[in-house]
Amino acid sequence: MRNASMPRRYLALWFPWLPCERVRREAGHSCSTPLALVVRSGNALRLSAVDAQAARLGLSPGMTLADARALCPELESLPHDEQADTHTLERLTARMVRFTPMAALDPSNGVMLDITACAHLFGGEAELARQAIAEAGFTARHAFADHAAAARALARFGSGEGDVRALPIAALELPEDALSGLRRAGLTTLGDLAVRPMAALAARFGEGTVSRLRAVLGERDTPLTPQRPPVRLRAQVRFPEPIGRTEDVLDVIETLLAELSRQMEERRLGGRRFVVRLERTDGARRRLSVDTSVPSRDPARIVRLFRERIETLSDPLDPGFGFDAVVLGVTRADPLDPVQSDIAGKASAEAEGIAVLIDRLTTRFGEGGVLRLAARDTHRPEAAQRHLPALRARPKPWNEPPSQPRPLFLLDPPQPITAMASVPDGPPHRLHWRGRTHRLVLAEGPERIAAEWWRKPDGHVPGEAGLTRDYYRVEDEEGARYWVFRHGLYDEAGNPRWYLHGLFA
Repeated sequence: MRNASMPRRYLALWFPWLPCERVRREAGHSCSTPLALVVRSGNALRLSAVDAQAARLGLSPGMTLADARALCPELESLPHDEQADTHTLERLTARMVRFTPMAALDPSNGVMLDITACAHLFGGEAELARQAIAEAGFTARHAFADHAAAARALARFGSGEGDVRALPIAALELPEDALSGLRRAGLTTLGDLAVRPMAALAARFGEGTVSRLRAVLGERDTPLTPQRPPVRLRAQVRFPEPIGRTEDVLDVIETLLAELSRQMEERRLGGRRFVVRLERTDGARRRLSVDTSVPSRDPARIVRLFRERIETLSDPLDPGFGFDAVVLGVTRADPLDPVQSDIAGKASAEAEGIAVLIDRLTTRFGEGGVLRLAARDTHRPEAAQRHLPALRARPKPWNEPPSQPRPLFLLDPPQPITAMASVPDGPPHRLHWRGRTHRLVLAEGPERIAAEWWRKPDGHVPGEAGLTRDYYRVEDEEGARYWVFRHGLYDEAGNPRWYLHGLFA
Protein backbone atom coordinates (compact mmCIF):
# COMPACT_ATOMS: atom_id res chain seq x y z
CA MET A 1 0.00 0.00 0.00
CA ARG A 2 1.28 3.47 -0.94
CA ASN A 3 2.45 5.61 1.91
CA ALA A 4 0.32 8.75 2.13
CA SER A 5 3.34 10.82 3.14
CA MET A 6 5.42 9.71 0.16
CA PRO A 7 6.23 12.71 -2.07
CA ARG A 8 4.66 12.49 -5.49
CA ARG A 9 6.69 12.27 -8.65
CA TYR A 10 5.62 13.09 -12.18
CA LEU A 11 7.01 12.39 -15.64
CA ALA A 12 5.92 14.74 -18.43
CA LEU A 13 6.27 13.61 -22.03
CA TRP A 14 5.93 16.14 -24.82
CA PHE A 15 5.88 15.22 -28.52
CA PRO A 16 6.58 18.52 -30.33
CA TRP A 17 6.36 17.10 -33.87
CA LEU A 18 3.58 14.56 -33.30
CA PRO A 19 1.07 15.88 -35.93
CA CYS A 20 3.61 15.84 -38.77
CA GLU A 21 5.20 12.58 -37.67
CA ARG A 22 1.75 10.99 -37.57
CA VAL A 23 1.03 12.13 -41.13
CA ARG A 24 4.34 10.82 -42.42
CA ARG A 25 3.76 7.50 -40.69
CA GLU A 26 0.17 7.03 -41.88
CA ALA A 27 0.53 8.35 -45.41
CA GLY A 28 4.06 7.16 -46.16
CA HIS A 29 5.59 10.60 -46.75
CA SER A 30 9.35 10.75 -46.99
CA CYS A 31 11.39 12.90 -44.67
CA SER A 32 13.33 14.57 -47.49
CA THR A 33 11.32 17.81 -47.52
CA PRO A 34 10.00 20.01 -44.71
CA LEU A 35 6.35 19.42 -43.86
CA ALA A 36 3.70 21.71 -42.42
CA LEU A 37 0.05 21.13 -41.63
CA VAL A 38 -2.31 23.98 -42.41
CA VAL A 39 -5.77 25.18 -41.37
CA ARG A 40 -7.91 27.95 -42.83
CA SER A 41 -8.14 31.02 -40.64
CA GLY A 42 -10.35 33.70 -42.15
CA ASN A 43 -9.27 34.17 -45.73
CA ALA A 44 -5.78 32.77 -45.26
CA LEU A 45 -4.18 29.38 -44.82
CA ARG A 46 -2.00 29.30 -41.72
CA LEU A 47 0.45 26.78 -40.35
CA SER A 48 -0.95 24.85 -37.41
CA ALA A 49 1.93 22.35 -37.02
CA VAL A 50 5.44 21.95 -38.45
CA ASP A 51 8.06 19.24 -38.39
CA ALA A 52 11.61 19.55 -37.10
CA GLN A 53 13.04 20.43 -40.53
CA ALA A 54 10.56 23.27 -41.02
CA ALA A 55 11.19 24.57 -37.50
CA ARG A 56 14.94 24.72 -38.13
CA LEU A 57 14.23 26.89 -41.18
CA GLY A 58 12.36 29.42 -39.06
CA LEU A 59 8.78 28.27 -39.70
CA SER A 60 6.33 28.17 -36.81
CA PRO A 61 2.60 27.69 -36.22
CA GLY A 62 0.58 30.80 -36.91
CA MET A 63 2.49 31.86 -40.04
CA THR A 64 0.58 32.22 -43.27
CA LEU A 65 1.29 29.56 -45.85
CA ALA A 66 2.40 32.20 -48.34
CA ASP A 67 5.01 33.61 -45.93
CA ALA A 68 6.18 30.10 -45.06
CA ARG A 69 6.71 29.18 -48.72
CA ALA A 70 8.57 32.41 -49.32
CA LEU A 71 11.04 31.31 -46.61
CA CYS A 72 11.01 27.65 -47.64
CA PRO A 73 10.07 27.09 -51.31
CA GLU A 74 10.31 23.29 -51.02
CA LEU A 75 7.80 23.17 -48.13
CA GLU A 76 5.15 20.48 -48.43
CA SER A 77 1.79 21.36 -46.92
CA LEU A 78 -1.19 19.17 -46.02
CA PRO A 79 -4.50 19.81 -44.25
CA HIS A 80 -4.36 19.36 -40.49
CA ASP A 81 -6.66 16.70 -39.04
CA GLU A 82 -6.69 17.66 -35.36
CA GLN A 83 -9.13 14.88 -34.50
CA ALA A 84 -6.65 12.31 -35.80
CA ASP A 85 -3.99 13.85 -33.53
CA THR A 86 -6.31 13.47 -30.55
CA HIS A 87 -7.02 9.83 -31.36
CA THR A 88 -3.31 9.15 -31.72
CA LEU A 89 -2.56 10.78 -28.37
CA GLU A 90 -5.36 8.82 -26.70
CA ARG A 91 -3.98 5.53 -28.00
CA LEU A 92 -0.49 6.57 -26.92
CA THR A 93 -1.73 7.42 -23.42
CA ALA A 94 -3.45 4.04 -23.19
CA ARG A 95 -0.11 2.34 -23.86
CA MET A 96 1.48 4.21 -20.96
CA VAL A 97 -0.63 2.15 -18.55
CA ARG A 98 2.09 -0.50 -18.65
CA PHE A 99 4.21 1.92 -16.60
CA THR A 100 1.57 3.43 -14.31
CA PRO A 101 -2.21 3.41 -14.06
CA MET A 102 -2.09 7.18 -13.51
CA ALA A 103 -1.57 8.30 -17.13
CA ALA A 104 -3.41 11.33 -18.46
CA LEU A 105 -3.58 13.40 -21.64
CA ASP A 106 -1.62 16.63 -21.41
CA PRO A 107 -2.77 18.81 -24.35
CA SER A 108 -1.42 19.70 -26.64
CA ASN A 109 0.71 16.74 -27.77
CA GLY A 110 1.66 15.63 -24.30
CA VAL A 111 1.17 12.86 -21.73
CA MET A 112 1.51 13.19 -17.96
CA LEU A 113 2.46 10.17 -15.83
CA ASP A 114 2.23 9.92 -12.05
CA ILE A 115 5.20 7.64 -11.37
CA THR A 116 5.14 7.79 -7.58
CA ALA A 117 6.61 4.53 -6.27
CA CYS A 118 6.84 3.16 -9.84
CA ALA A 119 10.29 4.13 -11.10
CA HIS A 120 12.20 1.42 -9.23
CA LEU A 121 10.21 -1.25 -11.09
CA PHE A 122 11.84 -0.15 -14.35
CA GLY A 123 15.39 0.49 -13.18
CA GLY A 124 15.01 4.11 -12.11
CA GLU A 125 13.52 7.27 -13.53
CA ALA A 126 15.90 7.62 -16.47
CA GLU A 127 15.28 4.05 -17.62
CA LEU A 128 11.52 4.46 -17.19
CA ALA A 129 11.58 7.58 -19.36
CA ARG A 130 13.64 5.79 -22.02
CA GLN A 131 11.19 2.88 -22.15
CA ALA A 132 8.17 5.19 -22.22
CA ILE A 133 9.57 7.18 -25.16
CA ALA A 134 10.41 3.97 -27.00
CA GLU A 135 6.86 2.72 -26.37
CA ALA A 136 5.41 5.96 -27.77
CA GLY A 137 7.46 5.80 -30.97
CA PHE A 138 7.51 9.59 -31.52
CA THR A 139 10.19 12.21 -31.00
CA ALA A 140 9.79 13.30 -27.40
CA ARG A 141 11.10 15.60 -24.70
CA HIS A 142 10.64 14.68 -21.06
CA ALA A 143 11.06 16.06 -17.56
CA PHE A 144 10.63 14.91 -13.96
CA ALA A 145 9.28 17.03 -11.14
CA ASP A 146 7.44 16.80 -7.85
CA HIS A 147 4.46 18.62 -9.35
CA ALA A 148 2.64 17.99 -12.62
CA ALA A 149 2.65 21.65 -13.72
CA ALA A 150 6.38 21.94 -13.04
CA ALA A 151 7.12 18.78 -15.05
CA ARG A 152 5.06 20.12 -17.94
CA ALA A 153 6.87 23.46 -17.91
CA LEU A 154 10.33 21.86 -17.77
CA ALA A 155 9.53 19.46 -20.64
CA ARG A 156 8.17 22.17 -22.94
CA PHE A 157 10.25 25.22 -22.07
CA GLY A 158 13.37 23.92 -20.38
CA SER A 159 16.04 21.30 -20.80
CA GLY A 160 14.10 18.69 -18.85
CA GLU A 161 15.84 19.37 -15.54
CA GLY A 162 16.77 22.24 -13.27
CA ASP A 163 14.90 24.85 -11.31
CA VAL A 164 11.59 26.02 -12.73
CA ARG A 165 12.46 29.53 -11.54
CA ALA A 166 14.99 29.76 -14.36
CA LEU A 167 12.34 29.14 -17.03
CA PRO A 168 11.11 32.01 -19.21
CA ILE A 169 7.71 33.49 -18.48
CA ALA A 170 6.41 31.74 -21.61
CA ALA A 171 6.28 28.62 -19.39
CA LEU A 172 3.17 30.10 -17.78
CA GLU A 173 1.41 29.59 -21.16
CA LEU A 174 -0.58 32.78 -20.81
CA PRO A 175 -2.15 34.72 -23.69
CA GLU A 176 0.34 36.76 -25.69
CA ASP A 177 -1.00 40.11 -24.49
CA ALA A 178 -0.45 39.02 -20.87
CA LEU A 179 3.10 37.88 -21.64
CA SER A 180 3.81 41.18 -23.41
CA GLY A 181 2.70 43.08 -20.33
CA LEU A 182 5.07 41.06 -18.14
CA ARG A 183 7.97 41.67 -20.50
CA ARG A 184 7.31 45.41 -20.62
CA ALA A 185 7.56 45.37 -16.82
CA GLY A 186 11.02 43.78 -17.08
CA LEU A 187 9.87 40.36 -15.86
CA THR A 188 11.45 37.69 -18.07
CA THR A 189 11.76 34.57 -15.89
CA LEU A 190 9.59 32.80 -13.35
CA GLY A 191 12.18 33.71 -10.73
CA ASP A 192 11.53 37.40 -11.41
CA LEU A 193 7.86 36.80 -10.63
CA ALA A 194 8.42 34.50 -7.62
CA VAL A 195 10.28 37.14 -5.58
CA ARG A 196 7.48 39.68 -5.89
CA PRO A 197 4.40 39.86 -3.68
CA MET A 198 1.63 37.73 -5.12
CA ALA A 199 -1.02 40.29 -4.20
CA ALA A 200 0.77 42.97 -6.20
CA LEU A 201 1.15 40.63 -9.20
CA ALA A 202 -2.54 39.72 -9.05
CA ALA A 203 -3.56 43.37 -8.88
CA ARG A 204 -1.47 44.32 -11.90
CA PHE A 205 -1.50 41.21 -14.10
CA GLY A 206 -4.59 39.32 -12.97
CA GLU A 207 -5.44 36.33 -10.82
CA GLY A 208 -4.85 33.96 -13.75
CA THR A 209 -1.16 34.86 -13.86
CA VAL A 210 -0.72 34.25 -10.13
CA SER A 211 -2.70 31.00 -10.22
CA ARG A 212 -0.58 29.64 -13.05
CA LEU A 213 2.63 30.76 -11.35
CA ARG A 214 1.69 29.04 -8.09
CA ALA A 215 0.93 25.82 -9.97
CA VAL A 216 4.32 25.76 -11.73
CA LEU A 217 6.12 26.59 -8.47
CA GLY A 218 4.31 23.75 -6.71
CA GLU A 219 2.40 26.03 -4.34
CA ARG A 220 -0.98 24.99 -5.76
CA ASP A 221 -2.03 21.41 -6.41
CA THR A 222 -2.97 20.42 -9.98
CA PRO A 223 -4.82 17.14 -9.75
CA LEU A 224 -4.24 14.55 -12.45
CA THR A 225 -7.26 12.95 -14.10
CA PRO A 226 -6.08 9.63 -15.55
CA GLN A 227 -7.46 8.45 -18.85
CA ARG A 228 -9.94 5.67 -18.43
CA PRO A 229 -8.75 2.55 -20.25
CA PRO A 230 -10.87 1.81 -23.31
CA VAL A 231 -13.47 -0.88 -22.94
CA ARG A 232 -12.15 -4.04 -24.54
CA LEU A 233 -14.18 -5.34 -27.45
CA ARG A 234 -13.58 -9.04 -27.10
CA ALA A 235 -15.49 -12.32 -27.32
CA GLN A 236 -14.37 -15.91 -27.02
CA VAL A 237 -15.67 -19.46 -26.93
CA ARG A 238 -14.20 -22.77 -25.74
CA PHE A 239 -15.29 -26.16 -27.01
CA PRO A 240 -15.66 -29.41 -25.09
CA GLU A 241 -14.70 -31.13 -28.34
CA PRO A 242 -12.10 -29.55 -30.71
CA ILE A 243 -13.12 -28.33 -34.19
CA GLY A 244 -10.98 -28.63 -37.29
CA ARG A 245 -12.99 -27.72 -40.41
CA THR A 246 -12.52 -24.25 -41.86
CA GLU A 247 -16.27 -23.84 -42.26
CA ASP A 248 -16.77 -24.59 -38.58
CA VAL A 249 -14.15 -21.97 -37.68
CA LEU A 250 -15.88 -19.37 -39.88
CA ASP A 251 -19.25 -20.19 -38.32
CA VAL A 252 -17.79 -19.61 -34.86
CA ILE A 253 -16.21 -16.33 -35.99
CA GLU A 254 -19.59 -15.15 -37.34
CA THR A 255 -21.26 -15.99 -34.03
CA LEU A 256 -18.62 -14.03 -32.09
CA LEU A 257 -18.94 -11.14 -34.55
CA ALA A 258 -22.66 -10.94 -33.83
CA GLU A 259 -21.87 -10.57 -30.13
CA LEU A 260 -19.20 -7.94 -30.80
CA SER A 261 -21.57 -6.12 -33.14
CA ARG A 262 -24.03 -5.64 -30.27
CA GLN A 263 -21.22 -4.34 -28.05
CA MET A 264 -20.09 -1.87 -30.70
CA GLU A 265 -23.64 -0.71 -31.41
CA GLU A 266 -24.10 0.14 -27.72
CA ARG A 267 -20.98 2.28 -27.89
CA ARG A 268 -21.75 3.68 -31.38
CA LEU A 269 -18.50 2.23 -32.71
CA GLY A 270 -17.50 0.35 -35.82
CA GLY A 271 -14.50 -1.93 -36.11
CA ARG A 272 -11.55 -1.15 -38.38
CA ARG A 273 -9.32 -4.08 -37.40
CA PHE A 274 -10.57 -7.51 -36.35
CA VAL A 275 -8.16 -10.07 -34.88
CA VAL A 276 -8.98 -13.73 -34.30
CA ARG A 277 -6.80 -16.11 -32.27
CA LEU A 278 -7.19 -19.84 -32.83
CA GLU A 279 -5.89 -22.01 -29.99
CA ARG A 280 -5.00 -25.60 -30.79
CA THR A 281 -5.23 -28.49 -28.38
CA ASP A 282 -1.43 -28.84 -28.35
CA GLY A 283 -1.00 -25.23 -27.16
CA ALA A 284 -0.07 -23.75 -30.55
CA ARG A 285 -1.81 -20.52 -31.52
CA ARG A 286 -2.66 -19.02 -34.89
CA ARG A 287 -3.47 -15.33 -35.32
CA LEU A 288 -5.38 -13.84 -38.25
CA SER A 289 -6.43 -10.23 -38.78
CA VAL A 290 -8.44 -8.27 -41.33
CA ASP A 291 -8.86 -4.51 -41.80
CA THR A 292 -11.69 -2.44 -43.22
CA SER A 293 -11.49 0.88 -45.03
CA VAL A 294 -14.48 2.26 -43.12
CA PRO A 295 -15.89 1.38 -39.67
CA SER A 296 -18.10 -1.70 -39.84
CA ARG A 297 -20.06 -3.97 -37.55
CA ASP A 298 -21.58 -6.19 -40.27
CA PRO A 299 -20.77 -9.82 -39.34
CA ALA A 300 -21.36 -11.18 -42.85
CA ARG A 301 -18.98 -8.65 -44.37
CA ILE A 302 -16.22 -9.38 -41.86
CA VAL A 303 -16.63 -13.15 -42.26
CA ARG A 304 -16.13 -12.79 -46.01
CA LEU A 305 -12.86 -10.98 -45.32
CA PHE A 306 -11.70 -13.74 -42.97
CA ARG A 307 -12.58 -16.28 -45.66
CA GLU A 308 -10.47 -14.30 -48.15
CA ARG A 309 -7.63 -14.19 -45.62
CA ILE A 310 -7.70 -17.95 -45.02
CA GLU A 311 -7.84 -18.71 -48.76
CA THR A 312 -4.81 -16.52 -49.47
CA LEU A 313 -2.60 -17.84 -46.66
CA SER A 314 0.82 -18.96 -47.88
CA ASP A 315 0.91 -21.27 -44.86
CA PRO A 316 -2.41 -23.14 -44.84
CA LEU A 317 -4.47 -23.16 -41.68
CA ASP A 318 -3.39 -26.35 -39.91
CA PRO A 319 -5.81 -27.39 -37.15
CA GLY A 320 -3.59 -30.26 -35.97
CA PHE A 321 -5.78 -32.21 -33.56
CA GLY A 322 -8.29 -29.37 -33.62
CA PHE A 323 -8.95 -25.95 -32.13
CA ASP A 324 -10.41 -25.92 -28.64
CA ALA A 325 -10.79 -22.12 -28.33
CA VAL A 326 -11.47 -19.13 -30.59
CA VAL A 327 -10.91 -15.57 -29.38
CA LEU A 328 -12.06 -12.57 -31.43
CA GLY A 329 -11.22 -8.96 -30.65
CA VAL A 330 -11.54 -5.52 -32.20
CA THR A 331 -8.20 -3.77 -31.80
CA ARG A 332 -9.11 -0.64 -33.74
CA ALA A 333 -12.52 1.03 -33.74
CA ASP A 334 -13.87 4.40 -34.89
CA PRO A 335 -17.17 6.17 -34.26
CA LEU A 336 -20.03 4.83 -36.37
CA ASP A 337 -23.35 6.62 -36.16
CA PRO A 338 -26.56 5.31 -37.71
CA VAL A 339 -26.77 5.95 -41.47
CA GLN A 340 -29.70 7.88 -42.88
CA SER A 341 -31.41 5.78 -45.53
CA ASP A 342 -33.11 7.17 -48.60
CA ILE A 343 -36.82 6.99 -49.31
CA ALA A 344 -36.42 3.52 -50.82
CA GLY A 345 -34.81 2.20 -47.64
CA LYS A 346 -31.36 2.01 -49.18
CA ALA A 347 -28.30 3.69 -47.67
CA SER A 348 -25.51 4.80 -49.98
CA ALA A 349 -25.18 1.49 -51.80
CA GLU A 350 -22.53 2.76 -54.19
CA ALA A 351 -20.19 3.96 -51.42
CA GLU A 352 -20.78 0.79 -49.44
CA GLY A 353 -20.00 -1.34 -52.50
CA ILE A 354 -16.73 0.49 -53.12
CA ALA A 355 -15.69 0.05 -49.48
CA VAL A 356 -16.46 -3.68 -49.61
CA LEU A 357 -14.47 -4.04 -52.82
CA ILE A 358 -11.48 -2.20 -51.32
CA ASP A 359 -11.56 -4.43 -48.25
CA ARG A 360 -11.67 -7.66 -50.27
CA LEU A 361 -8.93 -6.63 -52.68
CA THR A 362 -6.70 -5.43 -49.83
CA THR A 363 -7.22 -8.67 -47.93
CA ARG A 364 -6.22 -10.66 -51.01
CA PHE A 365 -3.37 -8.54 -52.40
CA GLY A 366 -2.07 -6.68 -49.36
CA GLU A 367 -2.22 -3.06 -48.28
CA GLY A 368 0.25 -1.88 -50.92
CA GLY A 369 -1.61 -3.65 -53.71
CA VAL A 370 -4.69 -1.42 -53.66
CA LEU A 371 -4.10 2.32 -53.98
CA ARG A 372 -6.25 5.41 -54.22
CA LEU A 373 -5.53 8.84 -55.64
CA ALA A 374 -5.33 11.74 -53.24
CA ALA A 375 -5.06 15.42 -54.09
CA ARG A 376 -1.86 17.37 -53.61
CA ASP A 377 -1.48 21.08 -53.04
CA THR A 378 -0.07 22.02 -56.45
CA HIS A 379 -1.38 23.24 -59.78
CA ARG A 380 1.12 21.28 -61.90
CA PRO A 381 -0.97 18.59 -63.65
CA GLU A 382 1.60 15.79 -63.28
CA ALA A 383 1.97 16.40 -59.54
CA ALA A 384 -1.64 17.21 -58.61
CA GLN A 385 -2.24 13.75 -57.13
CA ARG A 386 -0.40 10.97 -55.32
CA HIS A 387 -1.03 7.31 -54.57
CA LEU A 388 -1.95 6.20 -51.06
CA PRO A 389 -3.09 2.82 -49.72
CA ALA A 390 -6.85 2.72 -50.23
CA LEU A 391 -7.36 1.05 -46.86
CA ARG A 392 -5.65 3.84 -44.91
CA ALA A 393 -6.31 6.92 -47.00
CA ARG A 394 -9.31 8.95 -45.96
CA PRO A 395 -11.24 10.22 -48.96
CA LYS A 396 -11.07 14.01 -49.03
CA PRO A 397 -12.85 16.37 -51.37
CA TRP A 398 -10.84 17.51 -54.35
CA ASN A 399 -10.48 21.14 -55.20
CA GLU A 400 -12.68 22.75 -57.79
CA PRO A 401 -11.97 21.22 -61.23
CA PRO A 402 -9.96 23.37 -63.63
CA SER A 403 -11.91 25.76 -65.81
CA GLN A 404 -10.64 24.02 -68.96
CA PRO A 405 -11.24 20.29 -69.69
CA ARG A 406 -8.27 18.04 -69.12
CA PRO A 407 -7.63 14.45 -70.24
CA LEU A 408 -7.91 11.60 -67.78
CA PHE A 409 -4.84 9.91 -69.26
CA LEU A 410 -1.53 11.77 -68.83
CA LEU A 411 1.85 10.78 -70.22
CA ASP A 412 4.58 10.51 -67.59
CA PRO A 413 6.83 12.18 -68.45
CA PRO A 414 5.40 14.44 -71.17
CA GLN A 415 6.75 13.38 -74.55
CA PRO A 416 8.61 15.85 -76.75
CA ILE A 417 7.02 16.57 -80.13
CA THR A 418 7.73 18.77 -83.12
CA ALA A 419 5.04 21.38 -83.64
CA MET A 420 4.50 24.20 -86.15
CA ALA A 421 2.38 27.25 -85.43
CA SER A 422 1.12 30.03 -87.68
CA VAL A 423 2.37 32.68 -85.26
CA PRO A 424 5.10 32.25 -82.65
CA ASP A 425 2.77 32.44 -79.63
CA GLY A 426 -0.27 30.83 -81.28
CA PRO A 427 -1.66 27.29 -81.27
CA PRO A 428 -0.01 24.60 -83.40
CA HIS A 429 -1.51 23.58 -86.74
CA ARG A 430 0.73 20.57 -87.29
CA LEU A 431 2.58 18.20 -84.94
CA HIS A 432 4.92 15.27 -85.39
CA TRP A 433 4.77 12.44 -82.84
CA ARG A 434 6.04 8.86 -82.95
CA GLY A 435 7.08 9.06 -86.58
CA ARG A 436 3.73 10.44 -87.78
CA THR A 437 2.71 13.93 -88.79
CA HIS A 438 -0.74 15.03 -87.67
CA ARG A 439 -2.50 17.95 -89.36
CA LEU A 440 -4.63 19.72 -86.80
CA VAL A 441 -8.07 21.05 -87.66
CA LEU A 442 -9.20 22.39 -84.28
CA ALA A 443 -7.37 24.07 -81.40
CA GLU A 444 -8.60 25.51 -78.10
CA GLY A 445 -6.57 27.53 -75.64
CA PRO A 446 -4.22 28.51 -74.32
CA GLU A 447 -4.53 27.52 -70.68
CA ARG A 448 -1.54 29.15 -69.05
CA ILE A 449 0.09 27.44 -66.06
CA ALA A 450 2.84 29.45 -64.41
CA ALA A 451 5.86 27.95 -62.68
CA GLU A 452 5.80 27.47 -58.92
CA TRP A 453 8.06 30.38 -58.07
CA TRP A 454 7.91 29.74 -54.31
CA ARG A 455 9.67 26.38 -54.71
CA LYS A 456 12.88 27.95 -56.04
CA PRO A 457 15.35 29.98 -53.97
CA ASP A 458 15.23 32.97 -56.34
CA GLY A 459 11.77 32.32 -57.74
CA HIS A 460 10.56 35.80 -56.83
CA VAL A 461 13.11 37.27 -59.25
CA PRO A 462 11.70 37.65 -62.80
CA GLY A 463 13.00 34.88 -65.03
CA GLU A 464 14.19 32.67 -62.15
CA ALA A 465 10.92 30.92 -61.30
CA GLY A 466 10.95 28.50 -64.21
CA LEU A 467 9.24 28.28 -67.58
CA THR A 468 5.58 29.01 -68.16
CA ARG A 469 3.40 26.44 -69.93
CA ASP A 470 0.73 27.25 -72.53
CA TYR A 471 -1.62 24.25 -72.93
CA TYR A 472 -3.81 23.64 -76.00
CA ARG A 473 -6.51 21.09 -76.74
CA VAL A 474 -6.08 20.10 -80.36
CA GLU A 475 -7.80 17.68 -82.74
CA ASP A 476 -6.37 16.14 -85.90
CA GLU A 477 -8.08 15.15 -89.16
CA GLU A 478 -8.87 11.66 -87.85
CA GLY A 479 -10.69 12.98 -84.79
CA ALA A 480 -7.94 12.16 -82.26
CA ARG A 481 -7.62 14.79 -79.55
CA TYR A 482 -4.38 15.71 -77.77
CA TRP A 483 -3.29 17.91 -74.88
CA VAL A 484 -0.07 19.70 -75.82
CA PHE A 485 1.86 22.58 -74.31
CA ARG A 486 4.57 25.01 -75.28
CA HIS A 487 7.23 24.98 -72.55
CA GLY A 488 8.20 28.58 -72.09
CA LEU A 489 7.24 31.93 -73.50
CA TYR A 490 9.40 33.51 -76.16
CA ASP A 491 10.69 36.11 -73.74
CA GLU A 492 11.62 33.27 -71.31
CA ALA A 493 13.17 30.86 -73.81
CA GLY A 494 14.38 31.86 -77.24
CA ASN A 495 13.11 28.67 -78.89
CA PRO A 496 10.59 26.97 -76.60
CA ARG A 497 9.92 23.27 -77.06
CA TRP A 498 6.59 21.51 -77.43
CA TYR A 499 5.37 18.48 -75.47
CA LEU A 500 2.44 16.08 -75.61
CA HIS A 501 1.08 15.68 -72.08
CA GLY A 502 -2.19 13.78 -72.45
CA LEU A 503 -4.70 12.05 -74.71
CA PHE A 504 -8.44 12.69 -74.65
CA ALA A 505 -10.77 9.72 -74.93
